[in-house]
Amino acid sequence: MVQKDSVKALEAQTALLQSYVDSSEKQQSLYKRTLFVVSISQVFGGAGLAAGVTVGALLAKQMLGTDAYAGLPSALLTLGSAGAALFVGRLSQAFGRRTGLTTGFIIGGVGAIGVIMAAIINSVFLLFTSLLVYGAGSATNLQARYAGTDLANRKQRATAISMTMVFTTFGAVAGPNLVSVMGNFAMSIGVPSLAGPFILGAAAYILAGVVLFIMLRPDPLIIARSIEAANQESSDKGHLAASEQTENKRGIFVGATIMVLTQIVMVAIMTMTPVHMMHHGHSLGAVGLVIGFHIGAMYLPSLVTGVLVDKLGRTAMAIAAGTTLLLAGLVSAFAPGDSIVLLIIALSLLGLGWNFGLISGTALIVDSTSTATRAKTQGSIDVFVALSGAAGGAMSGVIVAGSSFLTLSFIGGVLSLLLIPVVVWSRR
Repeated sequence: MVQKDSVKALEAQTALLQSYVDSSEKQQSLYKRTLFVVSISQVFGGAGLAAGVTVGALLAKQMLGTDAYAGLPSALLTLGSAGAALFVGRLSQAFGRRTGLTTGFIIGGVGAIGVIMAAIINSVFLLFTSLLVYGAGSATNLQARYAGTDLANRKQRATAISMTMVFTTFGAVAGPNLVSVMGNFAMSIGVPSLAGPFILGAAAYILAGVVLFIMLRPDPLIIARSIEAANQESSDKGHLAASEQTENKRGIFVGATIMVLTQIVMVAIMTMTPVHMMHHGHSLGAVGLVIGFHIGAMYLPSLVTGVLVDKLGRTAMAIAAGTTLLLAGLVSAFAPGDSIVLLIIALSLLGLGWNFGLISGTALIVDSTSTATRAKTQGSIDVFVALSGAAGGAMSGVIVAGSSFLTLSFIGGVLSLLLIPVVVWSRR
């Protein structure tokens, strides 16, 4: 009886997959539905991401009593996201986007709960361990952008990436601006105020996972894999496939390099901005305002960015990313510490440059992979992106403690210029 039920379930699954292979209308319908579901999850995911970014360094400074290690939370968060990116990518490759993304968000929520407990009992060890686990939410939030591209054609891919990312803005901007509210709420229930945003982070990540688990059906990656397999069977393009594979390797390398460089610059400057502001007498609310503008600039321009990447090309927008990040570093370096307006401009440019780099780099990765290995490759690349962010976060505190915030910002701006020779090489 059990065996018959299994056979029937397999037949039903096969029939479902075939119905999507045979119908372009159903493919487009699922493409739009996937974008909608992922976008909803990104609202919650953005709130969870922003919570840790805003107060992680301040919480570590409070518990450790020194600025020298204030960059460690960002480093640990991104280091944790590196391991999670590999895990989520492989899980998605084996079982589909729904399983991989749901698992990643739930793990991130558990990490946020651990941070809250660490603040309550004042345990530095638990804080650092929990931040590693919390990084899974960050990795998953980024990997979700790939889900919208599984059923998109080449001219839709950057736009699909941007549509999912733009919805992250709602949660990402709300998160930092709820710092004071969540801090007051935390104190009212006997939790340290700086742990308040992590209460929001825990709820947001878990809700994102629940949304994907319930609504992301059928799985877009599994459907895309079936469509690609059917197309390969119906056409004989052996020579073309071989030549495309050589081009794909270069595209993967260039796309990964773009994302790695933009991540290093963005994380390094962003991590130390709250500490820099507190040194100049700004309130926690002012810090939340600046970081809110920064995260808004990371995600809100996405819809326009995606169209530009599809219309102007991946190379042009990658060069725009390097130029924008250079300008951000220069403004951040030479802006007076007591000027909130200039800090908002600098951090907004920093977010915008990151946005240009992430979407153009991601589009290159999707262009250069097939469904047979796409999720696994994407996860592996996100590991390098996360590790580069971890390095940027860890070194940022050391550079500021040994020199100044001006030096850190200037180094970041100059480093972003490396994007230009990389993309020029790719064209040649």
